[in-house]
Amino acid sequence: AIAYCWSNRPRPAAAPTVTVGGAVATPLHLDVAALARMPQQRIEASAHDVSGIWEGVALVDLLRAAGVPLGEKLRGRNLLLYVRIGAADGYHVVYALAELDPGFRDAKAILADRHNGKPLDAKEGPFRIIAAGEKRPARWVRQVTSIDVLRAPSE
Repeated sequence: AIAYCWSNRPRPAAAPTVTVGGAVATPLHLDVAALARMPQQRIEASAHDVSGIWEGVALVDLLRAAGVPLGEKLRGRNLLLYVRIGAADGYHVVYALAELDPGFRDAKAILADRHNGKPLDAKEGPFRIIAAGEKRPARWVRQVTSIDVLRAPSE
């Protein structure tokens, strides 16, 4: 006999996560706790009259953990790799992989989960890209859900 049990109790909401996928050696599925175990970065930045200290994991560290070619391996065909950031509302932006590698640029981009010492609110987070040094914050993506490494076609 098969017994079915139906409950009117609400199920607990799944913890928010961000995935790192695409052309990576090790796909990642990270929640707040997993991100907290990674090296943390702090960036002082401002955009649209919002300023402060943003905290989170450097995008380059997430990519390194996923096995993306960086440093001396970022040459030749690997320079065709780019990173597409996706948000819950369908918004997407792109960074060339070289833009995120400290061997190419000093500017930092982080996947932030805290602003001025507090978790990001539902409108901003739970995860947000903060890219220091950009004159326009169009690539400061809110409500990040995915980070995909893709290869631009070559002719």
